[in-house]
Amino acid sequence: MSPTPIVGVQATAPTTYLPASGMGAGATDGAGFGAALTGALDNAQALSSDAQTLAVQAVTGNLDDIHNATIAAARAQVTLELVAAIRNKGVDAFTEIMRMQA
Repeated sequence: MSPTPIVGVQATAPTTYLPASGMGAGATDGAGFGAALTGALDNAQALSSDAQTLAVQAVTGNLDDIHNATIAAARAQVTLELVAAIRNKGVDAFTEIMRMQA
């Protein structure tokens, strides 16, 4: 039985901040994870900048469609919350490792 496609839902563009190489089972140096986090932070900054630009345009009356500003602000907020959650989990993991006895 094949899955039925959902009508009206379009596929989104893939994210560009995850590296294509170095993320396989053989990657053990952590460089791929670091590159992914760096890319995610850069993406969060770009989304925040876009949201801020659109907000300024909305306030000054230069924005034709307020929905674009609202969507950009929501994307920036969700991305920032995700990055903060990943950071918090990393700090928790580091703290737990430091509590372990040798």
